[in-house]
Amino acid sequence: MTAPGLWLGARMTLPLVPGIITFAAVFGTVCAQKGLTLAETMLINSFVFAGASQFVAMELYRDPVTPTVLIAMTGIAAAVNLRMLLLGASLRPWLGPSPAWQVYPSLYFLTDMNWLLALRYHAEGGRDWGVYFGSGILLWLLWTVSVVPGYYLGQLFAEPQKWGLDLVMPALFITMLIPIWKGRRQTLSWLVAAVVAVASWQLIGGYWFVLTGAIAGAVAGAFIDDPEPKEQARG
Repeated sequence: MTAPGLWLGARMTLPLVPGIITFAAVFGTVCAQKGLTLAETMLINSFVFAGASQFVAMELYRDPVTPTVLIAMTGIAAAVNLRMLLLGASLRPWLGPSPAWQVYPSLYFLTDMNWLLALRYHAEGGRDWGVYFGSGILLWLLWTVSVVPGYYLGQLFAEPQKWGLDLVMPALFITMLIPIWKGRRQTLSWLVAAVVAVASWQLIGGYWFVLTGAIAGAVAGAFIDDPEPKEQARG
Protein backbone atom coordinates (compact mmCIF):
# COMPACT_ATOMS: atom_id res chain seq x y z
CA MET A 1 0.00 0.00 0.00
CA THR A 2 1.44 3.37 -1.04
CA ALA A 3 0.43 7.02 -0.79
CA PRO A 4 -0.02 7.29 -4.60
CA GLY A 5 -2.32 4.25 -4.41
CA LEU A 6 -4.42 5.94 -1.73
CA TRP A 7 -4.78 9.09 -3.84
CA LEU A 8 -5.59 7.05 -6.94
CA GLY A 9 -8.35 5.23 -5.05
CA ALA A 10 -9.80 8.55 -3.90
CA ARG A 11 -9.74 9.95 -7.45
CA MET A 12 -11.39 6.82 -8.84
CA THR A 13 -14.22 7.34 -6.35
CA LEU A 14 -15.10 10.86 -7.52
CA PRO A 15 -17.76 9.74 -10.07
CA LEU A 16 -19.61 8.08 -7.17
CA VAL A 17 -19.81 11.26 -5.11
CA PRO A 18 -23.29 12.45 -6.27
CA GLY A 19 -24.84 9.05 -5.53
CA ILE A 20 -23.19 8.75 -2.12
CA ILE A 21 -24.24 12.23 -1.06
CA THR A 22 -27.81 11.64 -2.23
CA PHE A 23 -28.33 8.34 -0.43
CA ALA A 24 -26.60 9.46 2.74
CA ALA A 25 -28.88 12.50 2.73
CA VAL A 26 -31.90 10.21 2.38
CA PHE A 27 -30.70 8.25 5.40
CA GLY A 28 -30.43 11.51 7.32
CA THR A 29 -34.07 12.18 6.41
CA VAL A 30 -35.13 8.73 7.63
CA CYS A 31 -33.38 9.25 10.96
CA ALA A 32 -34.95 12.68 11.42
CA GLN A 33 -38.39 11.21 10.76
CA LYS A 34 -37.71 8.49 13.35
CA GLY A 35 -36.94 11.13 15.98
CA LEU A 36 -33.17 10.68 16.25
CA THR A 37 -30.95 13.66 16.98
CA LEU A 38 -28.34 14.81 14.48
CA ALA A 39 -25.56 13.52 16.75
CA GLU A 40 -27.20 10.08 16.96
CA THR A 41 -27.66 10.04 13.19
CA MET A 42 -24.01 10.86 12.51
CA LEU A 43 -22.83 8.29 15.05
CA ILE A 44 -24.92 5.57 13.40
CA ASN A 45 -23.68 6.55 9.97
CA SER A 46 -20.00 6.66 10.88
CA PHE A 47 -19.83 3.57 13.11
CA VAL A 48 -22.18 1.25 11.23
CA PHE A 49 -21.22 2.37 7.70
CA ALA A 50 -23.32 -0.31 6.02
CA GLY A 51 -25.55 1.40 3.47
CA ALA A 52 -28.56 -0.80 2.71
CA SER A 53 -28.58 -2.52 6.11
CA GLN A 54 -28.83 0.86 7.84
CA PHE A 55 -32.05 1.56 5.95
CA VAL A 56 -33.62 -1.80 6.78
CA ALA A 57 -32.60 -1.48 10.43
CA MET A 58 -34.24 1.95 10.63
CA GLU A 59 -37.44 0.52 9.16
CA LEU A 60 -37.64 -1.68 12.26
CA TYR A 61 -36.54 1.03 14.70
CA ARG A 62 -39.01 2.01 17.40
CA ASP A 63 -38.62 4.35 20.37
CA PRO A 64 -38.10 3.07 23.00
CA VAL A 65 -35.84 0.32 21.72
CA THR A 66 -36.97 -2.94 23.30
CA PRO A 67 -34.89 -6.15 23.31
CA THR A 68 -37.20 -7.56 20.61
CA VAL A 69 -36.66 -4.55 18.35
CA LEU A 70 -32.92 -4.66 18.97
CA ILE A 71 -32.70 -8.35 18.06
CA ALA A 72 -34.78 -7.80 14.94
CA MET A 73 -32.62 -4.85 13.81
CA THR A 74 -29.43 -6.79 14.43
CA GLY A 75 -30.69 -9.90 12.64
CA ILE A 76 -31.91 -8.18 9.49
CA ALA A 77 -28.76 -6.05 9.26
CA ALA A 78 -26.61 -9.16 9.61
CA ALA A 79 -28.61 -10.95 6.92
CA VAL A 80 -28.23 -8.08 4.46
CA ASN A 81 -24.50 -7.82 5.19
CA LEU A 82 -23.75 -11.54 4.76
CA ARG A 83 -22.64 -10.71 1.22
CA MET A 84 -19.58 -9.05 2.77
CA LEU A 85 -18.26 -12.53 3.55
CA LEU A 86 -18.06 -13.18 -0.19
CA LEU A 87 -16.61 -9.76 -0.97
CA GLY A 88 -13.97 -10.07 1.73
CA ALA A 89 -13.01 -13.59 0.64
CA SER A 90 -12.46 -12.38 -2.92
CA LEU A 91 -9.85 -9.88 -1.65
CA ARG A 92 -7.84 -12.55 0.19
CA PRO A 93 -5.48 -13.43 -2.72
CA TRP A 94 -4.66 -9.75 -3.15
CA LEU A 95 -4.49 -8.44 0.43
CA GLY A 96 -3.41 -11.70 2.08
CA PRO A 97 0.38 -11.19 1.80
CA SER A 98 0.18 -7.79 3.55
CA PRO A 99 0.58 -7.41 7.34
CA ALA A 100 -2.53 -8.29 9.33
CA TRP A 101 -2.38 -5.02 11.28
CA GLN A 102 -2.92 -3.18 8.00
CA VAL A 103 -5.41 -5.50 6.32
CA TYR A 104 -7.94 -6.21 9.06
CA PRO A 105 -8.63 -2.58 10.06
CA SER A 106 -9.01 -1.71 6.37
CA LEU A 107 -11.84 -4.25 6.03
CA TYR A 108 -14.00 -1.88 8.05
CA PHE A 109 -14.10 0.32 4.93
CA LEU A 110 -15.24 -2.50 2.63
CA THR A 111 -18.33 -1.58 0.62
CA ASP A 112 -19.87 -2.82 -2.61
CA MET A 113 -18.62 0.28 -4.41
CA ASN A 114 -14.96 0.37 -3.43
CA TRP A 115 -14.84 -3.42 -3.84
CA LEU A 116 -15.96 -2.99 -7.45
CA LEU A 117 -13.47 -0.18 -8.03
CA ALA A 118 -10.63 -2.22 -6.53
CA LEU A 119 -11.61 -5.34 -8.47
CA ARG A 120 -11.65 -3.40 -11.71
CA TYR A 121 -8.24 -1.88 -10.93
CA HIS A 122 -6.83 -5.33 -10.08
CA ALA A 123 -8.27 -6.87 -13.26
CA GLU A 124 -6.43 -4.22 -15.27
CA GLY A 125 -3.11 -5.23 -13.71
CA GLY A 126 -2.94 -2.91 -10.69
CA ARG A 127 -1.52 -4.35 -7.48
CA ASP A 128 -1.41 -1.44 -5.00
CA TRP A 129 -4.22 -2.17 -2.55
CA GLY A 130 -4.01 1.42 -1.38
CA VAL A 131 -6.55 1.99 -4.16
CA TYR A 132 -9.11 -0.04 -2.22
CA PHE A 133 -8.24 1.66 1.08
CA GLY A 134 -8.16 5.20 -0.30
CA SER A 135 -11.51 4.72 -1.97
CA GLY A 136 -13.00 3.32 1.24
CA ILE A 137 -11.80 6.24 3.36
CA LEU A 138 -13.28 8.82 1.00
CA LEU A 139 -16.57 6.91 0.84
CA TRP A 140 -16.70 6.80 4.65
CA LEU A 141 -16.05 10.53 4.96
CA LEU A 142 -18.74 11.39 2.41
CA TRP A 143 -21.23 8.95 3.93
CA THR A 144 -20.63 10.34 7.42
CA VAL A 145 -21.10 14.04 6.71
CA SER A 146 -23.72 13.88 3.95
CA VAL A 147 -26.48 12.95 6.37
CA VAL A 148 -26.47 16.55 7.60
CA PRO A 149 -28.27 18.18 4.62
CA GLY A 150 -30.73 15.29 4.49
CA TYR A 151 -31.45 15.65 8.18
CA TYR A 152 -32.29 19.35 7.85
CA LEU A 153 -33.83 19.31 4.37
CA GLY A 154 -35.84 16.16 4.76
CA GLN A 155 -38.75 17.15 2.55
CA LEU A 156 -36.46 17.65 -0.43
CA PHE A 157 -34.92 14.17 -0.20
CA ALA A 158 -37.80 12.24 1.34
CA GLU A 159 -38.93 10.75 -2.00
CA PRO A 160 -35.85 10.44 -4.25
CA GLN A 161 -37.82 8.57 -6.93
CA LYS A 162 -39.61 11.82 -7.79
CA TRP A 163 -36.26 13.22 -8.88
CA GLY A 164 -35.01 10.00 -10.49
CA LEU A 165 -32.30 9.82 -7.84
CA ASP A 166 -33.13 6.22 -6.98
CA LEU A 167 -31.55 5.23 -10.32
CA VAL A 168 -28.18 6.86 -9.64
CA MET A 169 -26.57 3.99 -7.73
CA PRO A 170 -27.84 1.14 -9.99
CA ALA A 171 -26.53 3.05 -13.03
CA LEU A 172 -23.13 3.52 -11.40
CA PHE A 173 -22.90 -0.18 -10.50
CA ILE A 174 -23.72 -1.24 -14.05
CA THR A 175 -21.15 1.19 -15.45
CA MET A 176 -18.44 -0.24 -13.18
CA LEU A 177 -19.33 -3.86 -13.96
CA ILE A 178 -18.95 -3.51 -17.73
CA PRO A 179 -15.11 -3.13 -17.76
CA ILE A 180 -14.61 -6.30 -15.67
CA TRP A 181 -16.81 -8.45 -17.92
CA LYS A 182 -14.72 -11.33 -19.28
CA GLY A 183 -17.08 -13.49 -21.28
CA ARG A 184 -19.74 -16.18 -21.17
CA ARG A 185 -19.07 -17.40 -17.64
CA GLN A 186 -19.63 -14.00 -16.05
CA THR A 187 -22.61 -13.28 -18.29
CA LEU A 188 -24.42 -16.42 -17.16
CA SER A 189 -23.53 -16.02 -13.48
CA TRP A 190 -24.69 -12.39 -13.49
CA LEU A 191 -27.89 -13.45 -15.24
CA VAL A 192 -28.54 -16.15 -12.63
CA ALA A 193 -27.90 -13.66 -9.84
CA ALA A 194 -30.31 -11.15 -11.40
CA VAL A 195 -33.09 -13.71 -11.92
CA VAL A 196 -32.80 -15.10 -8.38
CA ALA A 197 -32.66 -11.60 -6.86
CA VAL A 198 -35.80 -10.48 -8.72
CA ALA A 199 -37.62 -13.70 -7.81
CA SER A 200 -36.66 -13.30 -4.14
CA TRP A 201 -37.83 -9.70 -4.13
CA GLN A 202 -41.18 -10.70 -5.61
CA LEU A 203 -41.75 -13.83 -3.50
CA ILE A 204 -40.13 -13.01 -0.16
CA GLY A 205 -39.88 -9.23 -0.09
CA GLY A 206 -37.60 -7.23 2.15
CA TYR A 207 -33.90 -7.17 1.40
CA TRP A 208 -33.25 -10.92 1.15
CA PHE A 209 -32.74 -10.51 -2.61
CA VAL A 210 -29.28 -9.03 -1.92
CA LEU A 211 -28.13 -12.23 -0.22
CA THR A 212 -29.92 -14.74 -2.44
CA GLY A 213 -28.75 -13.06 -5.64
CA ALA A 214 -25.13 -12.93 -4.49
CA ILE A 215 -25.06 -16.58 -3.42
CA ALA A 216 -26.82 -17.78 -6.58
CA GLY A 217 -24.41 -15.85 -8.80
CA ALA A 218 -21.38 -17.19 -6.93
CA VAL A 219 -22.59 -20.79 -7.12
CA ALA A 220 -23.42 -20.44 -10.81
CA GLY A 221 -20.00 -18.98 -11.54
CA ALA A 222 -18.34 -21.91 -9.78
CA PHE A 223 -20.13 -24.54 -11.86
CA ILE A 224 -20.34 -22.87 -15.27
CA ASP A 225 -17.48 -23.82 -17.58
CA ASP A 226 -15.82 -21.06 -19.58
CA PRO A 227 -15.03 -22.34 -23.09
CA GLU A 228 -12.46 -19.65 -23.86
CA PRO A 229 -9.44 -21.33 -22.19
CA LYS A 230 -10.25 -24.59 -24.00
CA GLU A 231 -10.36 -22.84 -27.36
CA GLN A 232 -7.04 -21.15 -26.65
CA ALA A 233 -5.51 -24.48 -25.66
CA ARG A 234 -6.58 -26.05 -28.98
CA GLY A 235 -5.00 -23.20 -30.86
